Amino acid sequence: MNSNGFGVTVVLVVLAIFVIVVLLRSVRIVPQARAGIVERLGKYNRTLNPGLTLLIPFVDRLLPLLDLREQVVSFPPQPVITEDNLVVSIDTVVYFQITEPRAATYEIANYIQAVEQLTTTTLRNVVGGLNLEEALTSRDQINGQLRGVLDEATGKWGIRVSRVELKAIDPPLSIQDSMEKQMRAERDRRAAILTAEGTKQSAILTAEGQRQAEILKAEGDAQSSILRADGEAQAIQKVFDAIHAGRPDHELLAYQYLQTLPKLAEGTSNTLWVIPSELTEALKGIGGALGGNGSPAAPPAPPASPAPSSDVQ
Repeated sequence: MNSNGFGVTVVLVVLAIFVIVVLLRSVRIVPQARAGIVERLGKYNRTLNPGLTLLIPFVDRLLPLLDLREQVVSFPPQPVITEDNLVVSIDTVVYFQITEPRAATYEIANYIQAVEQLTTTTLRNVVGGLNLEEALTSRDQINGQLRGVLDEATGKWGIRVSRVELKAIDPPLSIQDSMEKQMRAERDRRAAILTAEGTKQSAILTAEGQRQAEILKAEGDAQSSILRADGEAQAIQKVFDAIHAGRPDHELLAYQYLQTLPKLAEGTSNTLWVIPSELTEALKGIGGALGGNGSPAAPPAPPASPAPSSDVQ
């Protein structure tokens, strides 16, 4: 009796375990941004969306879930030959997204490997028609061509390629050295040109400044001469007016004339003194003034011919 009870207990435990396993296999939860493919008896049945779903145990089979988010795959560097027969190493990054889970499952065995191989072959075709300089400066053009070819080829696989980026384009080391030397020479040339331009501009500005300074100096000298001449003219005019206002007689003018004569011989460099012919007239004026003041006037001398000017050495 006890053995029969133990057997029943074992059977019940086995049934309970079986029911639990069946329930676990029947109830599945699909996370957000995931998709599941259900096969019934080995044939496609339906595509599971995010949420809770029930399966028929031992009849339905759920394949590994697919990620519907945009995925980023970085491929290793690929050697590519350019049009001018140079081997460059190019790193690519592909951004793609699964749009049709059924096609991604049944139309291609390994879509990531397929995208990598298709990217490599397309890249070689595109870059093979460009020389090294065009390949280095035409990344946007290469990206656009790669994206167009990949998107068209992967459409039937249920995959949409959104972007293709060239992460790095590495030419051979010898070409890199040559490019560095060329860039260094170009920088030196530009520096020499800028230095020459700066020296030229500095010389031009210096000459312009000197010219402006000379012009301003000449204008200042001219203005100073004009003002000095105006001052001397005004002084002469005042002296002239003062003399005429005082009404000087002939004797006073003769006396002032004689006082001015010694000033003509002032200076250490004067070795020649010219006596003007008007000296006799001044002496006559002085003599007449002295005779008129107390001494009897001398008889008038007969007119004589004017004597020539004598030079005293």
